Amino acid sequence: MRAYSQDLRARVLRAVDEGKPRQQIIELFQVSRATIKRYLKQRRETGTLQPRPIPGRPPSKGALLRAHVSELIEQWPDARLEDYCQLWENQHGIQVSPSTMSRAIRQANYTRKKRHWKQASGTKRPEPLGESR
Repeated sequence: MRAYSQDLRARVLRAVDEGKPRQQIIELFQVSRATIKRYLKQRRETGTLQPRPIPGRPPSKGALLRAHVSELIEQWPDARLEDYCQLWENQHGIQVSPSTMSRAIRQANYTRKKRHWKQASGTKRPEPLGESR
């Protein structure tokens, strides 16, 4: 989930500073009471409303994989996900799971068509599957 915008954070705290009731702020901005408390605490402790960094280590495989996955697909268009994982490990020395490889392929905008991977077209279905007009 992404952090709320700076503008929304400022408007929520401006409403609190103006003395509006918390319930009215919750309904107006669609934020929880805990969010209001968190913003007040953060402003009191740090003096800023910048979103805090996401905890944990930054991903180490994703950027390199996304940058070079299209080369793999173009060289071996008929390979399976497991084959791509093995090829990646042989070329770069980094082991990736089939699910990680699948996410990287989807993010590179490739889709599986019959026996090989193709760049996805920009057209979308006009309606969800199962619904008819």
